[in-house]
Amino acid sequence: MGQKKQKSKAEFVLFNVEYQDGTRTSNRRVPSSLLGGFEGDAPARGFIEEQDREIAERSGMPRGPIKTIKRA
Repeated sequence: MGQKKQKSKAEFVLFNVEYQDGTRTSNRRVPSSLLGGFEGDAPARGFIEEQDREIAERSGMPRGPIKTIKRA
């Protein structure tokens, strides 16, 4: 008989982001290695803000400030 596959820990955690201007993005991927510990999900905000800066540089269209971040 074959061996069962071992379930691995998820590599990414998905977040829904709401911006102060009312726009939303869904399923933003954040590496699970950044999360946990004493800060919990707080490092996700910095990671998503950095992603937004990179996207804004490429597209020329900056995002507004983040209002809330919630796990999807």
